[in-house]
Amino acid sequence: MQKLLFNAHDIILLVTIYQCLLFVLLIFIIKKNRHQSDFFLAGFLLTQAAIPLHLLVNYGTGFRSVALNFSPDLFHLFETAYWLEGPLLLWYTRSLVYKDYRLGRIDLLFVMPAIAFLLYMLVTFYPLDTADKVELLREDNTMEAPLLQHLAGLLRECLRVGFSILCLIDIRHCRQHIRDYYSNVEDIDLGWLNFLVVAFMLIRIWAVFVSLAIIYSTRSGVNIGFGSMGLMGNYAVFVLVSALIFFSLLRSSLFEGVESQQVPLNAHEKQEVDPQLAQRVEQYMINHKPYLANILTLEQLANQLEIPPRSLSTIINRHFKQNFFEYINHFRIEEAKRQLRDPSQADKTMLEIMADCGFNSKATFNTFFKKLVGATPSQYRAEQLKEPLI
Repeated sequence: MQKLLFNAHDIILLVTIYQCLLFVLLIFIIKKNRHQSDFFLAGFLLTQAAIPLHLLVNYGTGFRSVALNFSPDLFHLFETAYWLEGPLLLWYTRSLVYKDYRLGRIDLLFVMPAIAFLLYMLVTFYPLDTADKVELLREDNTMEAPLLQHLAGLLRECLRVGFSILCLIDIRHCRQHIRDYYSNVEDIDLGWLNFLVVAFMLIRIWAVFVSLAIIYSTRSGVNIGFGSMGLMGNYAVFVLVSALIFFSLLRSSLFEGVESQQVPLNAHEKQEVDPQLAQRVEQYMINHKPYLANILTLEQLANQLEIPPRSLSTIINRHFKQNFFEYINHFRIEEAKRQLRDPSQADKTMLEIMADCGFNSKATFNTFFKKLVGATPSQYRAEQLKEPLI
């Protein structure tokens, strides 16, 4: 009878590996305009392929013996992915939410645990003879492993949770300042990224509990089912990786991110604003009406005015007491009011007026209009043209 190589649980690991490698291949072969975030996503997906491969080699039903006969070096080759996953997820998140994000010296600290692990393996395991490696691996047993090894595993899982928390902090920072850079925010949705980071964080928290269960089991001699707990985590990762691939394909190409070092609000109060420059901005808005474009960002308007984006942001915040989103949409509402009270444009629908004024969303148009005017667009038109409200 032929020996079983894979069981049902191993198939999930194999499918996870397959879909990660396939999507990485698509990123580099099919996608033409690749961004920095694509490289970080590819790196993160490679870690998601390496981790289940490590699990197959070390714990697979029949695959372990095959791998042991092939090469004992495989048993720790893919383990570094555990230590690299967190930094790559953080870099991917930051490359999405910050338009000026570049790897810096601080990022070297994030990969120090991975480097330390590699050095440890190069000193303690890889210099051994093949026979010694095989003997060491045959005697390897989770229940009999030293406490230091289990504590290192717990530290690794805690670090992965920590990187997820850093991701959530950056997403929150971006959400707080997104209206300082964009006049239309309807198509900018970071909910998918926030969901995925939270979901990965919950899985890593679960992995912390698995590590604690292993430590308790080895210390007490009572196995409390950490193997089954680990299998649940594998299935959850498979679902999340599928979701990550799906949502990353749907992300908005209009969103370029915000600045990583946003000027604090109180900093605007300390900066002097040139009244002539503020008047120039106001006159440009009145004469050239750049707000009629349905896509307008702070950087685009600053380029039109030929002034630095930071200076324009300071003028809007300090002089006009608004963020960019409010400032631009204020002009759009004024244009909408002009059209709504013009009898010659009475045949225009609300959707046509909304689009002509630069709005992409009917909900945003209605909400902003009522907030500034105190009435809905239909009510305003009926009042101005003295027509019965339909």
